[in-house]
Amino acid sequence: MTTSSIWKKLNRKNRLFLISGPCVIESEALCLKIARILRRHSDELGITYIFKASFDKANRTSSKGHRGPGLKAGLQILSAVREKVGVPILTDIHNPEQAEQASRVVDILQIPAFLCRQTDLIASAAKTGNIINLKKGQFLSPTEMKQVAAKVSACGNHQILLTERGSSFGYNNLVADMRSIPIMSSFGYPIVFDATHSVQSPGGGGDHSSGQSEFAPALAKAALAAGANGIFIETHPKPFHSPSDGPNMIPLAQMGRLLRRLSKVFEAVH
Repeated sequence: MTTSSIWKKLNRKNRLFLISGPCVIESEALCLKIARILRRHSDELGITYIFKASFDKANRTSSKGHRGPGLKAGLQILSAVREKVGVPILTDIHNPEQAEQASRVVDILQIPAFLCRQTDLIASAAKTGNIINLKKGQFLSPTEMKQVAAKVSACGNHQILLTERGSSFGYNNLVADMRSIPIMSSFGYPIVFDATHSVQSPGGGGDHSSGQSEFAPALAKAALAAGANGIFIETHPKPFHSPSDGPNMIPLAQMGRLLRRLSKVFEAVH
């Protein structure tokens, strides 16, 4: 797989793509299990699949929150998934120094929503030549993401994904405005809808975030109907045993059925 071949797949308007995996890396065995199951479902449905997982969850509600194995160990696990399962890999970075090291292993560098205004971080990611997934901050309007994308293109990198993941709506609550899908699509880049973070309740658990995963499938279908090109879903065999974002994740056993439904919506639209 090359960056250009992956980008061509993500740019196909008539082919759904899926970004999915656990929130944070727990072990190589778990990552391989999830990646293999999701690849099988995706291959059966003609969906382009990208595995995602974080080596460090730096944006935690509490300093006590589990952060993951760190950069070196995390990248070793992501490399193993890429080689053994044969799928593209996405991970997020939190400071400019991580960009170059992560780019040697993964195909897509993700800029977290909380950090989408950090110019130096975005520029360091863009200069690697990797595909860049920009998550819209909960505090931004969709129109403002045009300027965020411009920070990437100014570095000569036009391989950009824009991800909607909900907007702050009062305390500990997010709302997904489907108008953001066509608005951001007008900028000329593929649009991703993050179904599981959009049902998160940031800080809603006191020292951790809570969520309402039961609403993620409905929002995912609505986003595809509104024109999204890809769906971002975090999943885990036992979400409530996950050290991060369990309440808004989809159980791995339910992913096959959900993907079949999402594929039908996407096909109806296209």
